[in-house]
Amino acid sequence: MDRDRELLCHFLAAIAYRTQKTLRGAPEHYPMFSAGNRVRTPVELLRHMSALMGYVRAFFQGGSYPVKPDPLPTFQEEVARFHDLVEAVGERLKSGTPCSLSTEQPFQGPFADTMTHVGQLAMLRRLADSPVAPENFIYADIRADRLSAEQPPPARPDTHWPDAPK
Repeated sequence: MDRDRELLCHFLAAIAYRTQKTLRGAPEHYPMFSAGNRVRTPVELLRHMSALMGYVRAFFQGGSYPVKPDPLPTFQEEVARFHDLVEAVGERLKSGTPCSLSTEQPFQGPFADTMTHVGQLAMLRRLADSPVAPENFIYADIRADRLSAEQPPPARPDTHWPDAPK
């Protein structure tokens, strides 16, 4: 695998890691938490993130993926669908499957968009009165071969968290 694809795979792994960090330990009300005024709920954000990964996958295998995938019955199923799509993109990158995109296009488009939505998920956790603990991501155990929902705990969580919930 060339260096460009290795970096794309690593960024996918960072997306998987940060998504799970954001979702781990979320309260029961979190998937449907509404910040108001047409802001996507966490479940809607996750569904959109799946659409972005499905969109990228289509550039490897042809066809298309719906802009608005049908809702699944549970939040856990939405999480599983998202990670299945992340893994599918990772498999195509690793296998050398031809892609009609340049290396830069997934970075600047769907991958960057997905990471933005991970940040929105984290912000919604805070608004839902369940903030995500900070960590030093430089030392996070992120590996390109780990794209599933099974992600390790923080390697270096911040010891000082002034705004930690009481």
